[in-house]
Amino acid sequence: MALRTVIPPPLEEPQLYTDLASWWPMFSPPEEYVEEAEDLLGILRTAAPGPATTMLELGAGGGSLAFHLKSHFTLTLTDRAPEMVAVSRAVNPECEHRVGDMTSLRLGRTFDRVMVHDAIMYAADRDSARATVQTAVAHCRPGGAVVLLPDFVRETFEPATESGGHDSPDGRGMRYLMWTWDPDPEDETFETAFAYLLREADGTVSMSQERHCFGLFRREDWLTWMREAGCSATTRRDPWNREVIIGVRESGDGG
Repeated sequence: MALRTVIPPPLEEPQLYTDLASWWPMFSPPEEYVEEAEDLLGILRTAAPGPATTMLELGAGGGSLAFHLKSHFTLTLTDRAPEMVAVSRAVNPECEHRVGDMTSLRLGRTFDRVMVHDAIMYAADRDSARATVQTAVAHCRPGGAVVLLPDFVRETFEPATESGGHDSPDGRGMRYLMWTWDPDPEDETFETAFAYLLREADGTVSMSQERHCFGLFRREDWLTWMREAGCSATTRRDPWNREVIIGVRESGDGG
């Protein structure tokens, strides 16, 4: 009888960001973000008038994107996974780091720019998405800008398969497969299955797998949540056909 391997349901705390966090530099290293950082830098600089010297990134993960932005902004980087914050500290020791959930974090100060990159996708229900927007706006100075970069909105979602991975100078290596699909087009989530092949320095190879659940909302939903939080917002497409949501915080209380 053939053996069947079943990928478990999505985890609340994905192992990629906890048990496997030390492998992140082989999964998504800074060198993969050069072109995206260049494009994003132009957006961040021109998103709002006035100074653009300080920036908060919510859900900064392993800090691979921040690596390219830290020479242009004084960065504060946050993530809810302590293991990923440790990875980012090693990559970006000159940046401030905080452990905190993007749905509830309050640092008690504001920044010229607040960004949520693809971590915004982990806001998998409307309450979490709205709370994340409120957190972002609460940390943005009046007249500053909030930039959200979901991988997909409902109008742009397409199933996809992606593979990659890198070797490390310490002899370890990682290869992965990502398979993205929408199991129920009537709801507001989609899933990505991950398979990881992990090679230790001694040549031992193991495999791990998991599923991640992501939110999938309409463009107008994001614009509405931004307006509710106190940001007038617009959208544009980046060169990778992803929606970039750009909001300018109005005067007064943003949440």
